[in-house]
Amino acid sequence: MLYDRHQNSLQRLIRHYQHGFPMKDLVLVYKLLNICADRVELHPMYEEPLIEIIKICSLPYLKEKTSDEIVYQQIVIESISQLGYLMRVPSNEVRKQICSTLITFHTAEQKIQKVQKFKSTSKEYNRKVIENSDVSETLIKSLALMENDYEVRLLVLDVLQTFSKDSEKNCNQILLAEGAMRICSRLMDADPTGHLLFQSVEILWNLLENGDVANLAAQLNNVQCISQLRDGFVYQLTMGYSHYDRQLRNDLLTIATLVVTKCPESPFVECGFARQLVLFGTFQEVKSHNILVKHLKLMTNQEDFELKKLLMNVLVKMSADSTMIPIMSDGHLLLALFSFVRGNEKSSGPREWTPAQFEELQLHAMSSLITLCPVMIEDYMLCQGNTRLLLLLEWCIQSDDFSGQGNSFHGTGGRGNKKSQMCQCLRIMRSVVSTEDELVLQDLSDQGAINQLIGILKKVFAVPIAKYTAIDIEMQTDILIILSSLCDGDIHRKELFGRNGVDVVMNYLQTDAKLLNSGLGHHKLFLAAVDTAWCAIVGCTLTDDYFLERSGVFHLIDLLELVPKTMYNVIIGCLLDLCENPKTMNHILTWRGRNNITAPHLFCDIWRHEDLSIGACRDVNGAITDTKKPMMGSRQMESGVVPLKANCPSPAIVEVFENLRAKIFSIFGKLGFMDLPGLTVEDHVTLTIIEKYLDFKMGEVWSEIICELEVDKIKPVTPDEEALETILKVVDERTNIVAATQSELLEAQQNQDAIEEQEFYAEIRENHRQHENKVRKFTEYVSRTSNYDILKVCAIL
Repeated sequence: MLYDRHQNSLQRLIRHYQHGFPMKDLVLVYKLLNICADRVELHPMYEEPLIEIIKICSLPYLKEKTSDEIVYQQIVIESISQLGYLMRVPSNEVRKQICSTLITFHTAEQKIQKVQKFKSTSKEYNRKVIENSDVSETLIKSLALMENDYEVRLLVLDVLQTFSKDSEKNCNQILLAEGAMRICSRLMDADPTGHLLFQSVEILWNLLENGDVANLAAQLNNVQCISQLRDGFVYQLTMGYSHYDRQLRNDLLTIATLVVTKCPESPFVECGFARQLVLFGTFQEVKSHNILVKHLKLMTNQEDFELKKLLMNVLVKMSADSTMIPIMSDGHLLLALFSFVRGNEKSSGPREWTPAQFEELQLHAMSSLITLCPVMIEDYMLCQGNTRLLLLLEWCIQSDDFSGQGNSFHGTGGRGNKKSQMCQCLRIMRSVVSTEDELVLQDLSDQGAINQLIGILKKVFAVPIAKYTAIDIEMQTDILIILSSLCDGDIHRKELFGRNGVDVVMNYLQTDAKLLNSGLGHHKLFLAAVDTAWCAIVGCTLTDDYFLERSGVFHLIDLLELVPKTMYNVIIGCLLDLCENPKTMNHILTWRGRNNITAPHLFCDIWRHEDLSIGACRDVNGAITDTKKPMMGSRQMESGVVPLKANCPSPAIVEVFENLRAKIFSIFGKLGFMDLPGLTVEDHVTLTIIEKYLDFKMGEVWSEIICELEVDKIKPVTPDEEALETILKVVDERTNIVAATQSELLEAQQNQDAIEEQEFYAEIRENHRQHENKVRKFTEYVSRTSNYDILKVCAIL
């Protein structure tokens, strides 16, 4: 109870340590601080010494040796944590001093403190110990103690803003204490100073840059936080007028966009923020009588320009929630965005977007339409989207002197030309036709889109394909995909595609396949060309015949020799459908490739590679080695038989879609299995398997059925059991017949090889004999001409 003595002792302590506390004394100093803190509420006389001691704590700690930083590091960390715990003291002056001390300790540069034999710690060391302490978490939790004391609350937020800047550890500590939710939920509290909103947004922005973004979004994903973001954004947008207010407004919208991106089902619709965002995003282009936008004007300054792009972006992100679609439709969002889908002007009025700004907004709006049009197809048709896009395409190919700025991300490759607008326009059309909505496809066809797109390919992209840039190749790919979607399954549209379309496709099929590895997207262009041939040419007698006349089949099979195996599926599928035309067979049988190989040989070779890739049981000659599982791959064997629902395809059926064997079997079904040119014995061995593919596959399916019945412990009735046994027996017999046929073929080949070998040896022996006779005759001739006696004997004989 000796209060005066305590005060004197504390004053002596303050005078002694006025230049800072040594690290070795921190334990005793913070014991005294805690004792004083516990007595302040009952004995206010301890408040002033407590504040003075805390003020000294703002100075860097003192070390006698360099190693003290390591030796006393844990003590220093705990001391900083204890400083945060002192926020429990019910004194505003103490709390203010704690905040001031923490900021000074974190930011102040190292000073020369006049203490003999001691040296102060560095700013980097001070920041490190703050990061390793839990003071950030403590300060977040302490906000609940000062909800009505705005001055201290702002100081605490100022400390958190300082700590969270460029510090991942402090940000994660704040998030660990649910700091984002605590701060955002009180974003719009009454604040006479006007700094609460700014400080809170700055902390959230620091958390966004340095913390766990997913955790941040999850904490803000609730009605209370979204409502606060809504109120803050609406207030700044409608009441703010300064540069500072506009920046703060954009920051709030960016944070809201983050929440939507990470949590698509966040309650923006429930709290009304979604409808307001649609209103603000469309009020310039679509007239509204809403009081919020009655006097609202967006200028051409940078902040308002960024706001317009942010509004488009957040609405695109929100479209992932199906409940947003009716709200966007009621707000005429597509109509507002389509107001940018028009030809660019070379000049602008005093309060209009500059040409460069309009171009960037135009490209951003068109990029948004790529996502929004497929989910709002009715609004797209009401806005006459097809007509607007076709008109813009027509403007893009006109030769006026407009030059794009190419400033934005969406304007890549568009500087000095109209390629950016054309590329975005084609992307929108591609996304729309991908919905396969018949009304959209018919409307495009009726407006002449097919001929217009073919004309663009012939007029704009007339230079050699090797000279194209990546954006040129992307646009051509999109046009081909659009044409495929328009003509697929409709004979009339294929007739409209006609000979001009066939000529265009042939130009792509004749391109050098070495460009596939250029890295510019030629492989996509090749696939799109084949797909266009499949969807827009095959199936119509007029285009089929002209395609065959232009040697289309030859070029398709040529591609099988040149392109990677991953592209075989589309090419062989196109060939298979083309085989419905009887004239195709002669073209396939006439084709000759490298080393004079034939198409049947090529198809057999592809079949063998498919068997190898799935791990089917084959020997070195391609013959069956496991007669019980003649078609089954290794993965299918390992997976075994698992009971499935009636509507689920079994592994044997799924396997048909995973490789090319079914397509190759179908092609040979059209070509026939007899009298095919250019086949080797190995091809004949493979052909015996291909011929019985359907029988083997049926046997595989029945085997799965039997195994599933056994797994489910279901015993068939006697007639069914006999039928199953008969089926398996027939399949086994056919497998054995195929295996025997393969053995006979291989044996006949071996015998033929042996006969040819003997004939070859006989030829060698005959050559040696002829050589010996020649040598003997020459020797006799020399003997006759050089010896008269021998000559007389030869004459008598």
